[in-house]
Amino acid sequence: MTIYHFVGIKGSGMSALAGILDDMHFQVQGSDIEKRFFTQKGLEEKGITILPFDKDNITEDMTVIAGNAFPDTHEEIEAAKELNIPVIRYPQFLGQFMEKYTSIAVTGAHGKTSTTGLLSHVIQGAKPTSYLIGDGTGRGVEDSEYFVFEACEYKRHFLSYYPDYTIMTNIDFDHPDYFGSIDDVFSAFQEMAMQVKKGIIACGDDEYLQKIQAKVPVIYYGFGEENDFQARHVEKSTEGTTFDVYVRNNHYATFKINGYGDHNIMNSLAVIALCHYEEIPVDVIQSQLLTFEGVKRRFSEKVIGSQVLIDDYAHHPTEIRATIDAANQKYPDRDVIAVFQPHTFTRTQTFLNEFAESLSGADHVYLCDIFGSARENQGKLTINDLLDKIDRAEILSEEGTALLAKHENSVIIFMGAGDVTKFQEAYEKSLQHEVE
Repeated sequence: MTIYHFVGIKGSGMSALAGILDDMHFQVQGSDIEKRFFTQKGLEEKGITILPFDKDNITEDMTVIAGNAFPDTHEEIEAAKELNIPVIRYPQFLGQFMEKYTSIAVTGAHGKTSTTGLLSHVIQGAKPTSYLIGDGTGRGVEDSEYFVFEACEYKRHFLSYYPDYTIMTNIDFDHPDYFGSIDDVFSAFQEMAMQVKKGIIACGDDEYLQKIQAKVPVIYYGFGEENDFQARHVEKSTEGTTFDVYVRNNHYATFKINGYGDHNIMNSLAVIALCHYEEIPVDVIQSQLLTFEGVKRRFSEKVIGSQVLIDDYAHHPTEIRATIDAANQKYPDRDVIAVFQPHTFTRTQTFLNEFAESLSGADHVYLCDIFGSARENQGKLTINDLLDKIDRAEILSEEGTALLAKHENSVIIFMGAGDVTKFQEAYEKSLQHEVE
């Protein structure tokens, strides 16, 4: 029996795919750097072996699935080629895997992970569903009818996929280390749109998605009256959000979600539109929306003393603004404190002014050093370049997190796509020491 060996198994998509194959009773193992990542917990719970990188990990009975962050010159990939065993990049493997199901890709500059998690949860209420979410979560069900997965636009990786349906949440300029402009981003999404087999569910409030052309029907959702699926009569409270959905100006149903902020309404609308198209009963959609508990690192809350600590993946100005708005809706009487770790030097440089503007929505801001990535670990600017542009801001070190305790009765949001979680963990440890 073939052993599937994952080079870079701790990556969010890689760990999710490894979990899916394990659920389906394939033999799975992988390797990565020794630093601990939040994705490890799920792998360890499944008993999946995680090894340090070493060319001797590779044997002739394997198929190697290689993560996108690692070049062909990686020692394990080179060892596999020397043994003449299959080496398949993650997107290509996923593209082949999904052919067995009704596949639904979720893509967009923002909201991919949350929408993928929500859609898979809702559809499971009606039909057996396998899914792969960008928070490192994956589930494989052998008799699945649907396969819901997150499709990333970075380096046009999503062009490896030919899904039955695609949800497109928005188009925005990001990944400036690869994309040259917003028009470059749009061209990638346009190319992806031409590969969809049955239908596209797109946000009609997005000016770029309005221009998308496809060989299949494009169904639009949003707040605007011209959308096929429109949210009306929105009522926001500290308990959640209620809204009516109109399908081509005819009242369809009323929905309640436990989420906060306009972005969660939009994510829900996308899911409702897809499920309506696939004839999922409305009562199933309503009940499943209410029982969705979110995905990892997306507004993940913890109450400690008088403070609410929130862990969130927001790493783009648009996402930061949405996360702060959601916190203000749920906790209107509390100060919102942002602890932000920029992710990659090119993104920080490109959006320096936008980061400053979006963070100014918080009552106080703490900045952590810029987090490099596997593809980019140094740059010319420093965190002080961002600090200089924000009022009520200061630098936060991992050793100095105890000073956050002075913000009593506040909401503290730890935001970033790097390892900002270590700052929250350090702060929680400092609080435990105080108690002891």
